[in-house]
Amino acid sequence: MRKIRIFEHISLDGVIEHDGDYTYGAWTTPYRSPAGAAVLLEAYGPNFDMLLARHTYDIFSNFWPKAGDFPMANAINAATKYVATNRPDSLEWGPVKGLGGDILAGIRDLKSTDGPDLIVVGSSTLTSVLLDNGLADEVVLITYPVLLGRGKRLLSDSIDARELAFVDSKATPTGVLINTYRHVGPLKS
Repeated sequence: MRKIRIFEHISLDGVIEHDGDYTYGAWTTPYRSPAGAAVLLEAYGPNFDMLLARHTYDIFSNFWPKAGDFPMANAINAATKYVATNRPDSLEWGPVKGLGGDILAGIRDLKSTDGPDLIVVGSSTLTSVLLDNGLADEVVLITYPVLLGRGKRLLSDSIDARELAFVDSKATPTGVLINTYRHVGPLKS
């Protein structure tokens, strides 16, 4: 059985994407470093596939194939991308497979197979669905030392409260924390 591991780049105040005029659109850039990329790639694991919503797949397919020859790009380009989409015929950046018309059934079927961990990156809508349906095994928050004030948040307002258990924490030389949590289930009151 595969594990689904959600990775989200996030500000201290819970923003994953700054809205408005994108004045701070590249807010993670000053914190990137070769050592930090190595820590993040280590957190992904030596072998992984990706589980992506269509919008994130489209963004990634315009960047990663042209990113150059370095460990993160090579790993992401080599991973099989499983995509939640209604337009599977238009998927070109591979290896790639659509999840089918019933996305939850497709994810459950995929999770039940043998294979590498499934990494979810950036797909906040998919993240909420995975957590709300108990399909996520881990949440890895890549937390930057910034406060953005407003922007797209990690989870939708409709998700039920969830309990996570702390697993591990690593820091990059630029102050980014990579915190790993195991998904426990619904929050007990």
